[in-house]
Amino acid sequence: MMPERALSVHDARHMAEALRLAEKAACEGEVPVGAVIVHNGEIVGRGWNRNIASHDPSAHAEIMAMREAGKTLGNHRLKDCTLYATLEPCMMCAGAMIHARLLRIVYAASDPKTGAAGGKFDLLLNPAHNHAPVVVGGCLADESSALLKGFFRQRR
Repeated sequence: MMPERALSVHDARHMAEALRLAEKAACEGEVPVGAVIVHNGEIVGRGWNRNIASHDPSAHAEIMAMREAGKTLGNHRLKDCTLYATLEPCMMCAGAMIHARLLRIVYAASDPKTGAAGGKFDLLLNPAHNHAPVVVGGCLADESSALLKGFFRQRR
């Protein structure tokens, strides 16, 4: 059975939690991106951008959420999980998502400059991979875009 490509009330609820984490990132001076991973309706991983404070270029919200979910589930494969991110994943995060075998990826705002889910690149759905997650964009996109625009407006 293929997972659903349509957005649901549950998707909006989980994305709202990712947005709360994105706000936390902004308060810490990080680009406001948040992510959660859900397994059987429960959040098993949370992350927000921490690459500046941790001096770690890989500490994107999605990577942090996958690390926590892997520990919570005791597995590096997140086969039956959905990842919610407030911004379309970059190439680094998309590669990790493929290796994690995520079932579904839901993102809010598109990233036309570096997005790897169809914004600039389409890495997640490249048929060369041995895994193809379901990818759905646009969940609470306006809220995420407003948060990002406000953050960068303040920094200028």
